[in-house]
Amino acid sequence: MSNSSDNLFDTDDGELTQRERKILEFMTYGYDNSEIAEHIYVSIHTVKAHVSTIIKKLNAKNRTDAACKAVRIGIC
Repeated sequence: MSNSSDNLFDTDDGELTQRERKILEFMTYGYDNSEIAEHIYVSIHTVKAHVSTIIKKLNAKNRTDAACKAVRIGIC
């Protein structure tokens, strides 16, 4: 049986991808979508799509909640 922190990533949509984890890391540092896009060389629209997916996968209310959950469980 997994503990409650594992459940944050065992969603119906699957675990976070490596790219999503990287974007989440930038989110925890307070980067906005345009800054993230610049650092990982993708469009802002791609970052927005990843952020939306991250929020869903973490069952978060918003990007701040997702970043807080990531820090709390030690993923970032």
